[in-house]
Amino acid sequence: MPLIPLNIPAGQYRNGTEYQSQGRWRDANLVRWHEGALRPIAGWRQRGSVNIGGVVRTIIAWEDNSNNRRVAFGTHDKLFAMTAGNAVTDITPAGFVAGSVDASAFTGYGSAPYSGGLYGVPSQDQGANTPATTWSLENWGEYLLGCTASDGKIYEWQLNSATPAAALSNAPIDCSGMMVTEERFVFAFGAGGNARKVAWSDREDNNTWTPAATNEAGDIEIQTNGVILKGIRTRGQSLILTDQDAHTATYSGPPYVYGFERVGTSCGLIAANAAATIDEGVVWMGQRSFFAYSGGAVTDLPCEVSDYVFSDMNNDQRSKVHAVVNSQFGEIFWFYPSGSSTECDRYVAFDYNEKVWMTGELDRTAGVDRGVFRQPFWIAPDGILYEHEIGFNYGSQTPFAETGPIAIGVGEQVMSVRGMIPDEKTLGDVSATFKTRFYPTGSELEFGPYDLANPTSLRFTGRQVRMRVSGNSQSDWRVGIMRLDAAAGGRR
Repeated sequence: MPLIPLNIPAGQYRNGTEYQSQGRWRDANLVRWHEGALRPIAGWRQRGSVNIGGVVRTIIAWEDNSNNRRVAFGTHDKLFAMTAGNAVTDITPAGFVAGSVDASAFTGYGSAPYSGGLYGVPSQDQGANTPATTWSLENWGEYLLGCTASDGKIYEWQLNSATPAAALSNAPIDCSGMMVTEERFVFAFGAGGNARKVAWSDREDNNTWTPAATNEAGDIEIQTNGVILKGIRTRGQSLILTDQDAHTATYSGPPYVYGFERVGTSCGLIAANAAATIDEGVVWMGQRSFFAYSGGAVTDLPCEVSDYVFSDMNNDQRSKVHAVVNSQFGEIFWFYPSGSSTECDRYVAFDYNEKVWMTGELDRTAGVDRGVFRQPFWIAPDGILYEHEIGFNYGSQTPFAETGPIAIGVGEQVMSVRGMIPDEKTLGDVSATFKTRFYPTGSELEFGPYDLANPTSLRFTGRQVRMRVSGNSQSDWRVGIMRLDAAAGGRR
């Protein structure tokens, strides 16, 4: 009897119908494809007893000039600092104007009072969507800078746990966010309440903002149909992302200081924290697709799960989408709220080395890559801080991956499967379940689960089969190319 190899390409494909994903992995959770094998994402554990006590939307980690490691957390109404010893201090500025933990939607289903419209009919696209409050957090040397749109001021914290952050002198007010450029300027976005305005401080002086012949401070209103959401450093430039397009800011020196250029249209950012920097450039989630910039012009980033992700997202709460780099495995995770959830409970991830996509369930609202600390820090909606990529604890979840249909019969012919030769590293920590059909729309029969420790006897017949592999939650397993021992059957 011939051996049929189940040689399934890495990554998920979840665009279109189930049958269009034939021969590919379709559904998955808490797994990755790394170095040619399907394997589990490592688990997590709580960082000491750290609980911020609010919904964190932004995290930053850094080392001060004395090599002390520090972390800052921003919620809708507070700013916190933490030491490497897990001591958390409230450094919220005096008089800080709190924002909103949730977005306020004025369009779509549920935007009107109960019984205020026809069932199943969305309201007109009118009004505004007020985003959930997020912080811009940056380092100014060893000091911390921060800004939120709800408050509009740019604050600095000078590492004294007894003294909260304080507003920068002379800095613009009514800002929507900020960033620090490679050249050591502070950019203020939406300065003075103008959503398209970029103002910058003097070089190496974050308290001088009034342009003069003796300094390099300045401002400009960029030409865009959107509003500025994010500024991010990349390869000798600063990339400014609006909800409609992308612009670069390139330092040229006096008298103009910075030159601005639009490098992409119809590539707007979905949320203020939905962009991430990697060695290749900047990658971000747009309104209905993904984009990348590595110099020149913005390019589309093909995504094989985009149909699923954007139809699964709670669009009213899209401002909560948060991108986190996991450089150990060359991945970017985007956490987003799904369905009717008001908090981030699912993820889509891109392996930028192997160019594959992954999806799964995990409730994280913000995170920071390893580097300052040995493990990545990701935080849950309840404010509990977790160290990730450590151990194999997944709470109540189990890592798994499931294929789309795989043809094992040719034409009208069916195949009788009598055995399986597994390709699994740990020999016993993974089980497989098979689901067979005779036709794409026919009824489905399930067989298993089967232990993948040794060649296993099977008994099922069909023209196509789906395979689901589930891993032991306490093992670092690997799955390669399974082989089915099959013989040709009849026409039915």
